[in-house]
Amino acid sequence: MQSKTNVDLMLAESFKNLALKMPIEKITIREITEGAGVIRPTFYNHFRDKYELLEWLIHTEVLDPVIPLMEKGHIRESLILIFENLHKEKKFYKKVVRLEGQDSCESIAKKFIKEILYTFINEQAGNKKVSKRGLTTDLVAEYYAQSMSFVVIQWVKMDMSLSPVQMADLFEYITTHSMDDVIAEMN
Repeated sequence: MQSKTNVDLMLAESFKNLALKMPIEKITIREITEGAGVIRPTFYNHFRDKYELLEWLIHTEVLDPVIPLMEKGHIRESLILIFENLHKEKKFYKKVVRLEGQDSCESIAKKFIKEILYTFINEQAGNKKVSKRGLTTDLVAEYYAQSMSFVVIQWVKMDMSLSPVQMADLFEYITTHSMDDVIAEMN
């Protein structure tokens, strides 16, 4: 878990307020620090740039809270909590998903989800032998991180029209059924 200092929280709140008013790409460090009531060098004592601040926000607000649930094997509850955390800050995350490139929301989310899943899978699998050749922790974590981040991004882009519980149920259904089952359900 990443630590939350008062300065981190003030910078994050300033950043979120600015993101509601303008595109994230146009937000300057000066504007963030002015909104937080701190001097510019203070920002750089905490974050490298605004994208690292965004990473910190996603990590601390959306993903860190699910780690205790994941550690206890509560996957469905973890999914619901992710969707609930995003929904609480709906306006902000609708702006965040518009980011593209190396600092895109999808790349940030995928990176952190993969880290969480990698740890979880290793803890659950222990020293078990793999029966399928090529089936590695890294491959499985990457696969589920990719699909989870895609589903989350699409949900936000669709204005979060389904509830967090409905989205968790949908994701769980898609990941626990074959493509044939899913297609049959669509007909």
